[in-house]
Amino acid sequence: MGLVTVISPDAPELDVYARLTEAQLRNRLDPSNALFIAESPKVIKTALDLGLEPVSLLCEKRHIEGDAKGIIERLGDIPIYTAEREVLASLTGYTLTRGVLCAMRRPKPLVCDDILKDGFRVAVLENIVDSTNMGAIFRSAAALGIDAVLLTPSCSDPLNRRCVRVSMGTVFQVPWAYISENVSDWPSGIELFHRHGFKTVAMALSNESVWIDDDALKREEKLAIILGTEGDGLAYETVASCDFVAKIPMMHGVDSLNVAAAGALAFWELRKK
Repeated sequence: MGLVTVISPDAPELDVYARLTEAQLRNRLDPSNALFIAESPKVIKTALDLGLEPVSLLCEKRHIEGDAKGIIERLGDIPIYTAEREVLASLTGYTLTRGVLCAMRRPKPLVCDDILKDGFRVAVLENIVDSTNMGAIFRSAAALGIDAVLLTPSCSDPLNRRCVRVSMGTVFQVPWAYISENVSDWPSGIELFHRHGFKTVAMALSNESVWIDDDALKREEKLAIILGTEGDGLAYETVASCDFVAKIPMMHGVDSLNVAAAGALAFWELRKK
């Protein structure tokens, strides 16, 4: 293995971990060199198990023969940068989760039509920008049988470092794709789901909302569950374009749940049985 002890945090080969922004890692101008960062042995193992390609590893010294040993044995000749915990914390700006980061090549983007053709329950995220919420939604989607996650153009990147970590690697397991790169293509993009035989349900509070356990929803063979942005929820135009509008019954004057919590409840209640 190519074990390299980090002496200077300014070494250019460490830019990917310390100085490149998420947008620079994503590298839209050259997708063949686009990267993302996977953090923690479990997440990295999941990515490797699914065939994602590692580029380099950044690891605390104490983990080389510990938590990271099994991963390192699978990495071939890529460089493995290592240092003490305090050095890595100063390099990355925070204490690493389980002391291991891996730079990996971004997988080739999936096509919406391909991932919808065999699905029965999909989640649609409108303008979700918080990477913690995004990661939690993916984790719930994986756990509760959602076949795919589709995103509007304004959503944050599911391969953002925090999202990957919060999702516990499920962003690699659940197929996902952006509905379009053009913001103006939504909510007209709802027609995509109708073409594939899906009915759409907007999760929103309105006079037309039915309860989430409504039998009419559960009878649908194919259902796209649409969740809105953290602050304002779904746009009026989106709600008006959907076949159903559903809400989660609330008590004690609470008007809504965090979008990740609402998504988990909706995925469970509307799961394909």
